[in-house]
Amino acid sequence: MTIIDGGMGRELAKRGAPFRQPEWSALAMIEAPEIVRDVHRDFIRSGAAVITTNSYALVPFHIGAERFAEQAQDLAASAGEMARDAVALEGTTTKVAGSIPPLFGSYRADLFEAEHVEDIASPLITGLRPYVDHWLVETQSLIAESVAVRELLTKLDTDNKPVWVSFTLEDSEHLDVPRLRSGETVEEAVATLAELNIESILFNCCQPEVIEQALEVARSVLEQKDTKQIKLGAYANAFPPQPKDATANDGLDEVRDDLTPPAYLVWAKKWQTQGASLIGGCCGIGPEHINELSQYFTEAATTLR
Repeated sequence: MTIIDGGMGRELAKRGAPFRQPEWSALAMIEAPEIVRDVHRDFIRSGAAVITTNSYALVPFHIGAERFAEQAQDLAASAGEMARDAVALEGTTTKVAGSIPPLFGSYRADLFEAEHVEDIASPLITGLRPYVDHWLVETQSLIAESVAVRELLTKLDTDNKPVWVSFTLEDSEHLDVPRLRSGETVEEAVATLAELNIESILFNCCQPEVIEQALEVARSVLEQKDTKQIKLGAYANAFPPQPKDATANDGLDEVRDDLTPPAYLVWAKKWQTQGASLIGGCCGIGPEHINELSQYFTEAATTLR
């Protein structure tokens, strides 16, 4: 089991970092990057074997087109540097995942513009590349964007670092089959990505309740395609169900009271049963949750030996 870190945004807000909409977690990257580094350190101390760069909000949707054009690559490099510094200061072998976010806004498959993928993703990739061990193309709402970014990484990352892709799932209503927020099925998404030299497929930034079924479908697809070497993973958020017109930056969403660290661990155990070997947390899942996961899975692995 590989433990991933949790959500960055809320931890920054808790620490009094510069934080407002629409910049969201990018504002700390701009004005107080050392606080970002300290959050990374807390996740490492909690047992995360992978930390994720604070590059999620470094897109025009959050920081505006003008600032993006002038500063995106430098801010992405700073995000990579802060993560790498945290690992060095903690003296661990923690891996750094380079976050490539939804380029046109979280949950908004309808805003996708294929012709602008390269313009937005390229500065992020270029800035992050010297600092990261692998890529995490995360919170993907539709297949086309994940495919486009994967192809761009093939072009720009001459080191050919491993690529993880994580999809966010529709969680505002009960569905007979798990779907992305675009309406496309998990089955379609996994079948497509399995052909693109992906190391891992994950599900994130949705309620934990919808992830178990998605993992079951994903595992079945990979077995049918005989691509079982692709790892599966999950990192849920702590939000109530998000409506179809959610934009993920209208304000600081409330978090559920019931997703305590022990309660979150219950879901993580279920995900492991469905084949997940990469588990962490997204928005609202903090170092205390990651510590709970780390302690349990470390003890379980020791017992199995």
